[in-house]
Amino acid sequence: MEQGHGKWRFTSPTHVVRAFMQALKELQEEGGIAARNARYRENHRTLVEGMRRLGFETLLPDEWQSPIITSFYYPTADFDFNRFYQRLKAKGFVIYPGKISQADTFRIGNIGDVYPDDFSRLVDAIASL
Repeated sequence: MEQGHGKWRFTSPTHVVRAFMQALKELQEEGGIAARNARYRENHRTLVEGMRRLGFETLLPDEWQSPIITSFYYPTADFDFNRFYQRLKAKGFVIYPGKISQADTFRIGNIGDVYPDDFSRLVDAIASL
């Protein structure tokens, strides 16, 4: 915005402002930042407990891990991430390849319009592969 008169310098990004307003409304309806953080932490807990039951290991130790995104080591030396990805995608789940050079990993995001039940379904889908 231009200083002094409160108008946009160029064409106003009305869709961005509207989306931000909706996001703030949804955050407030959920109970604020603390409630959102609690949901993300529960998503993460559900995911990690389920994945560990399946034999997957997290890249980071629990004390360093945030509830935002979780990296897992490939479970075996011959793990085929592309096949794993495609089979999960066919079941309605999209995950991310790893982004570190020191280890073979993949990542699963724990934030957004997702809930612990979604992570339980994801773990069940992984178990069925």
